[in-house]
Formats: sequence, structure tokens, C-alpha cells
Amino acid sequence: MGLSATFRCFRGCDGSYPLTQAIYRCPTCDGLLAVRHDMAALAETTGEEWRARFDRRWSATSPSGVWSKREWVAPDVPDDAIVTTGEGMTPLVSSARAAGPVRRLASELGFGELLVKQCGTTHTGSFKDLGMTVLVSVVNHAVRSGALDVRAIACASTGDTSAALAAYGAAAGLPVVVLLPRGMVSVAQLVQPLSHGARVLALETDFDGCMRVVRELAARGLVYLANSMNPLRIEGQKTVAIEIAQQLGWQAPDWVVIPSGNLGNSAALWAGFSMAKELGVVDRLPRLCIAQAESANPMYLAFKAGLRDEVPAVVAKPTQASAIRIGNPVSAPRAIAALEAMDGVVEQASEAELADACARADRSGLYADPHTGVAIACARKLRARGTIRPEDRVVVVSTASALKFTEFKLGYHERRLPDVDPALANAPTPLPADVDEVARHLV
Repeated sequence: MGLSATFRCFRGCDGSYPLTQAIYRCPTCDGLLAVRHDMAALAETTGEEWRARFDRRWSATSPSGVWSKREWVAPDVPDDAIVTTGEGMTPLVSSARAAGPVRRLASELGFGELLVKQCGTTHTGSFKDLGMTVLVSVVNHAVRSGALDVRAIACASTGDTSAALAAYGAAAGLPVVVLLPRGMVSVAQLVQPLSHGARVLALETDFDGCMRVVRELAARGLVYLANSMNPLRIEGQKTVAIEIAQQLGWQAPDWVVIPSGNLGNSAALWAGFSMAKELGVVDRLPRLCIAQAESANPMYLAFKAGLRDEVPAVVAKPTQASAIRIGNPVSAPRAIAALEAMDGVVEQASEAELADACARADRSGLYADPHTGVAIACARKLRARGTIRPEDRVVVVSTASALKFTEFKLGYHERRLPDVDPALANAPTPLPADVDEVARHLV
């Protein structure tokens, strides 16, 4: 079975381009590109055979959850060019268990079955590893084969993308440049690309400004673009959808709720679930909720206004969910298509709502980053108004480790977060080192 994948115009213009080519927009219409697989060749293997093959590869000794699905991702990349840190195969924590953190949370929020896909347990602490292993592996293969001459791989980032790119670039021995909005990235996120040896440029602008600069650098041929405009990122991130189905016994859930800023991750869910359905691995698509912070909500505003063909840019305001502080999302056309195909909705969460959702999840035994807080808060709203039914199986995608956001956590409990009156604040109580005094404060 000879499998292949190429870049093609997302809108359907003629022309195909090898994955090893540095191309980011359609030459005909200047629209986004997508990776298109030879679906006829893939369909020579039945859905039952694909399920069995993927299940055989799922184990504690497997090198990567992404590359265990390699035929569906980047089939032309040889083994010796793959750059992996063991990404993927992350836990799907379910409320159906007799005891556990999600069971408590689901009960408090009124969900029949709630699951949390813990994508933040990967190497650099975010789901961005899933896309970056594919992008860097393809670039590594292209450089080795002489198809590509790369001065540096570059990205604009609010933190997690830069961490993933820096780690995978270091593993491949490829130079990395990251553009960050100065003062808008957590210390834990900033230290990651610095530690991996990336050239870190802190620009006096926001993410959208960084994105404008890196796109122009790529257009001039000075860097290879690693942001999710590059559809190689989508190919890795779509394995989240395939893993969710696999962990549910090859069934699609009723809903998937995902926090989204640049909107590539919501498009990736659609890519994964739709491919699985077309190849007979699952029998239907779940519904999709794109969850946005109220301070950076262009997709929400467009959806509420009834716009189905564009997402007007906004100026993103400060939010604790810093990774989705994006006002001009590059992958908006992909996300619009995902919403239509998956009967989707868009919801938003205020700063108070996302902070309290995190605190509530933490009290149940989870440890939620602010972006997961956005998703939980939005899921709660949909459940409260009946959009999500009590019998629905709902998956919330947790996109990053909360250990990257200790300042946010401490600020909540010390009542220092702007626009947040913390209902579940739990600040330490200072006491003298006296046994009787300590005993009086025991629970």
C-alpha cells in the first residue's frame, strides 16, 4: 500500500505541493493550505483493520502516540528522520470511575458523563508537542534529503508553541527563533525556549503583532514558519481526536469542548474525527464547542452575529488565559468549516468564570490551567442552558499543564487577580510555631 500526502488549497484550488516545500498559502487564491491524504489508498484497509493496528501500537513502550498513527499523519517521513519525545497517548480521565477528580466535578456541574483529555502531560507541558513533532520531523527529513535549506525555524508565540518548537528543534539540531510579546508570557513558559537554546526575541507588541512579523520573515524566505498557518501542525494535533475515540472503545463522544485562540486546534479536531469517520473507524462526528476568553473572543463575536464566512479581527485584551489571547486568528476559515461540519457552537468565559472554574476543578483533585478553565466554564454554561443534555458524554480538552501558571494560581488564592472575586480562595494562614495555636486551626 503506497501512501502519500501533499499540500493542497483548503478552498479547493488546483495544484498540489510536497510536504517538504516551504509553502504556507495557496499560490492561486492566497488562502490556507491543508494536508490531503490519498484516501483511496487508505480505504484499502478497513476500519476494523485500522482499529486493530492502532490498538496494537498503543502501549507503554510505544515511542509516540502521534507516530503510532503515522499512515494518517505524514507517511513519507522515514523512521530515522522522526523527532519525537514520546508525545501523545495522554490520559482521558472519566467521571464514570467509582472515585476520582472528574467524578466530583461532573456531579457538581450537572454532567452525566464528563471526561478530561489531559494533553498537558506531554514533554513540554502542552498539546503543541503533537503538532510540532510532525512539523519538525518533516523539516528534518526535507533538510536531510536536500529538498529544503533552512536558516531557522521560527514562530510567534504566547508561550506553549515556542516551548514545543524550541524542544523539538534542539532535539533535531535545527536552529530556532521565537517571537514573543514582551511581558505577556508566564515565567515558566519563557524559560523553556531559553533553556533549549532558541533565539528568543521579545517584541513590544501582542501576539498578533508578533504573527505579522514572523509571516513577513517567512515570506522573505528568512525563516521556515512553524505557526499553525502551516498545516503540518494540524496533522499532529488531529491525533487528539483519534486518541479520544480510541480511548472510548472507538466511539465518538457527544461533545468535545476545546479552548481556542488561533483556532488551529478546533480545526485539528475536525480533521481527526472526519478522517476517522470517512475510513470507517468511527460512525459519527461529535458536536464541537469552541471556548474563548471574553477578553479575546473574535470567533464568539462572529458566531453570535450570525457570520458564517468570516471572523473579523478584534484587539485582544489582557486575560489570564494568555495562550489564547489572539484577536486575529489565522485558522479562522478552518474553524468555520469545523463548526459547520460538527454542528458546533462557540461560547465565552469571563475572567471570573474561568478562574472559578479552575478553582472548582482543582478542589475536585484536578489541576487546571486557565485555558482549561475557559473550556470548563463554557461547558458549564452549555449544560446550564440545556444545549448539552444530562445524558451526553462530554470531553473537555485540557491543553496545557497548570504548572506553567503558578502565578495565576497564587494570584487567585491571594485575591490579586483583576476582575476576579475568588469564591474558593485558600490563602495560607500565618501562625507562630506553637503547638496549641496550630491545634486551634486544625480542620
